Amino acid sequence: MKSIDFRIAAPEDATACIDLRGRTRENAFSREDLSALGVNEESWANGIAGGSMIGYIGDIEGRMIGYCFGDRDSGEIVVLALLPEYEGCGIGKSLLQLVVAEFRRRGFARLFLGCAADPGVRSYGFYRHLGWKPTGEYDDLGDEILELLIDGQHG
Repeated sequence: MKSIDFRIAAPEDATACIDLRGRTRENAFSREDLSALGVNEESWANGIAGGSMIGYIGDIEGRMIGYCFGDRDSGEIVVLALLPEYEGCGIGKSLLQLVVAEFRRRGFARLFLGCAADPGVRSYGFYRHLGWKPTGEYDDLGDEILELLIDGQHG
């Protein structure tokens, strides 16, 4: 596999992020799906530019292959998306670890996310394998809320 570059997300990544989100193997959201949720290029770019969305991008030769974003204020991991042909290579794990490390530097002791409650869905085992634990709560979409307790230390 060619070398993967990981970098902090920039506002100009918003269009490519929305495009990639519709091409994931599981839990894909089209441009229209995202728009119905109030997410578009402008809102995504503004979240990055304003610092409310903390994100990292994975690129190969300048082509976005995946990303992970979290909400700066709540500590929620909002999205982890990867092109299907790059699954199983450790890229999603690396992207998630970069965002978790950023939240740790910011002093968070607990992060959370919504994850499919179906053990047949890839994300179900992925997050649990990385130490995320079920809280027993579910969000409005029926996704199970998982949490990760981190040390919360700066540095």
